[in-house]
Amino acid sequence: MEEYINFGLMLAIALGLGIALPLLNQLLGPFRPKQKKLMPYESGMDPVGSARDRFSVKFYLIAMLFIIFDIEIVFMYPWAAQYRELSQALGSFPLIEMFVFILILLVGYIYLYKKGGFEWE
Repeated sequence: MEEYINFGLMLAIALGLGIALPLLNQLLGPFRPKQKKLMPYESGMDPVGSARDRFSVKFYLIAMLFIIFDIEIVFMYPWAAQYRELSQALGSFPLIEMFVFILILLVGYIYLYKKGGFEWE
């Protein structure tokens, strides 16, 4: 039961600080809004247009495709780091397995290319 008391105490302190510190900031912190301070800022450039502009769905699709393929490439790093030990233990099986993995990625790229997934308009 002692573990639960320690956990409850830690949770109560975390919640208390999470509520108290923003409230103290609102009560004690300076609030001097100016037009220049409230403007959006990006890369040292003056903002052009509204911050609420809509992006094309194509933008999000390409971003998701990049993330998916990027994550799949990350799986190759541990394989490459352990390839020598794996090939000594299993022969040529790890190499064939990686070729199959790359073939699956290539089929995915070809499918997306044929569907026009990489065309930015």
